[in-house]
Amino acid sequence: LAITFPEIYEMQARAIARATARLKKEGVDARPKIMIPLVGFAEELRLVRERVERAVKEVAEAEGVELKIEVGTMIEVPRAAITADQVAKVADFFSFGTNDLTQTTLGFSRDDAAKFIPDYIASGIFKESPFATLDADGVGFLVELGTRKGKEANPSLEVGICGEHGGDPASIEFCHRAGLDYVSCSPFRVPVARLAAAQAALKEKAKAKEKAR
Repeated sequence: LAITFPEIYEMQARAIARATARLKKEGVDARPKIMIPLVGFAEELRLVRERVERAVKEVAEAEGVELKIEVGTMIEVPRAAITADQVAKVADFFSFGTNDLTQTTLGFSRDDAAKFIPDYIASGIFKESPFATLDADGVGFLVELGTRKGKEANPSLEVGICGEHGGDPASIEFCHRAGLDYVSCSPFRVPVARLAAAQAALKEKAKAKEKAR
């Protein structure tokens, strides 16, 4: 969409920039981040980022304020995870969109999953739905790979996930082990996510102490 109709993203970037400028004039320390979805190629992100930053700059000059808005991407297709070292060079942050990454990796439609996932579980193929708990061996491999390659190419890169997996304790523990910086989830799952993140950190400390003995 951003490549074929760039004016749509430029319009959205200007709207975000204008809202930020207005808040700054009101004394609010607004720090929005713009996340480009479904990127598969570094060049794709570079082109969109240039257009977004140009739109933000135009608003900043018109409003007479300084705007520093980070631009990153959602990692939702396998190619982006595999070539994360290239993508990271033109991104301020990654957010793994694990709902869509699960769909594109497994070839499953999340909308239709309820019709057939119970059969997979009953047949012993899955222990639980991969849309509820992250598929660590498949999708998780791509998350680990993308995180490692991304941070190696861009040490300042911030990496997290967004989606329902961000509120699942087992998935949160996996993300902690994989080196992610944060998880994002639905508001009602925040207490569970915070507890799971704390437990994952404590487990890691306990293992480190055990190894040190």
